[in-house]
Amino acid sequence: VQLQASGGGSVQAGGSLRLSCADSRRTSSNNAVGWFRQAPGKEREFVAGISWNGGNTLYADSVKGRFTISRDRAANTVYLQMNSLKFEDSAVYYCAAGLRSVPQSGSGGYRYWGQGTQVTVSS
Repeated sequence: VQLQASGGGSVQAGGSLRLSCADSRRTSSNNAVGWFRQAPGKEREFVAGISWNGGNTLYADSVKGRFTISRDRAANTVYLQMNSLKFEDSAVYYCAAGLRSVPQSGSGGYRYWGQGTQVTVSS
């Protein structure tokens, strides 16, 4: 596994979590990194993406204003700060390295999917 997501957990609605995506092999140094999520019985959906240098970000409409993606290039880590969590944010969250330097919303634009981390929001 080249990208490892962590930081998930159980929180009440309105709470916050920060997810981390560690790139131990520097797979994504010159590429965008994206966060996706998949809830039971649903398709995997795009959440947020960030460009190789952190200069460009992209968010799903459902998380705009609540989630913030950032990256620490020195630490080879991308973060997803999730605030004002809702029940419908519950899912397994995955990170992946993009095929391009800028983020895309389609999962086909990503590779090197890591193991996910579970986020559970109770109402």
